Amino acid sequence: MKRLLSLAVFASTALALATPALAQTVFLSTQLRPIEEATAVRQEILNGVDAKVDYVVEEPPQFAVRMEAERQAGKHTISLVGALHGELSPLADKDSLEPLDDLAKTLAANGMPQSLLDLGKLGKSTQQYIPWMQATYVMAAHKDALQYLPEGADINALTYDQLIAWGKKMEEATGQPQIGFPAGPKGLMARFFEGYFYPSFTGGVVRTFRNADAAAGWEKFKELWTVVTPTSTNYDFMQEPLAAGEVMVAWDHVARLKNAISASPDDYVVFPAPAGPKGRGYMPVVAGLAIPKGAPDAAGATKVIEHLAAQDTQLLTAQLVGFFPTLNVQLPEDLDKGVALLAGAVTATQSAKDAVISLLPVGLGDKGGEFNKVYMDSFQRIVLRNEPVADVLKSQGETMAKLMADTKAPCWAPDAKSDGPCPVE
Repeated sequence: MKRLLSLAVFASTALALATPALAQTVFLSTQLRPIEEATAVRQEILNGVDAKVDYVVEEPPQFAVRMEAERQAGKHTISLVGALHGELSPLADKDSLEPLDDLAKTLAANGMPQSLLDLGKLGKSTQQYIPWMQATYVMAAHKDALQYLPEGADINALTYDQLIAWGKKMEEATGQPQIGFPAGPKGLMARFFEGYFYPSFTGGVVRTFRNADAAAGWEKFKELWTVVTPTSTNYDFMQEPLAAGEVMVAWDHVARLKNAISASPDDYVVFPAPAGPKGRGYMPVVAGLAIPKGAPDAAGATKVIEHLAAQDTQLLTAQLVGFFPTLNVQLPEDLDKGVALLAGAVTATQSAKDAVISLLPVGLGDKGGEFNKVYMDSFQRIVLRNEPVADVLKSQGETMAKLMADTKAPCWAPDAKSDGPCPVE
């Protein structure tokens, strides 16, 4: 880590010396990283902003290292950051972000819900970030799959048992598994466990990691995996196998389903993830915009935020990349049909009577990857290698407990609040 920080400090210092000549607002983002999305940001979403912007993408672990390196060096090259709520929280904890209260007041008057703005305070008295865009994860299916739905099943209120029964019927009819998950190297499978599976079966994420409900849930997931295509371990984005006809049903982030559904909206249905014994877990994803203290172009950064938070830009963002507005705006009737389908599924998820909200991890700093690894290692050992559930949860639970103790991260929803590090009970 020290070597990484030293290299990052050197790189940041070098870039800082070059920045005046560039005369650009450097916008560093952990979001919209794929080439198509980043190109849409540079060429269309940022078009018309009254500032020269250099849009730079970074993986979350490197983002944390780079921001810490600039803070320690006192040499700032980045004027604006775009990141998830949990990725911005460590910056606020170190008092590294400029307060944005005036912007927040303006946006509240323009229709941004106060609940979202309050989230952007990150527990402080001042506005730490401006909510930029929001999304979640949903399921999508080819309409051809609907004929195999279990009798009496409601597509918008499925249970895990019904999903398994559906998978069995599809496999019997087609001769191969038809359900897919993004369990590849760059897939978001960890978010399924943290935001959907664990809340649905245990009502928690950390506290309940190794309890009896978790063990029962893993046994149920092993049953589900028998009707999931084995090639799921190669999938990063589920829009590709859906469009190619490799699977009929898939779970993924809305932005990673968008291309397939927008290309053939009449061929798909989009719906909430299933419910378990504790409810229908789901993870709202809120990305925010913040200005680091010491930013070389805070004025330019403010202009970019104002542009990205404008109604027209928010709607364009939804249209192009499948992330939805944080402003309380009515989606237009001529909106891309695929995006409209995704929006409907997001609304159905958020309004479900049995919804269990699971927030993105907060307080882990640069250890977010290690947190995800606990769940993915558990998945690989229990489901792919068929190791005893109790043994895996015991050892992985110890790893989780140490991670919580090392980071001192308190519990977040749906786990009950903790005074200190979130315990693994």
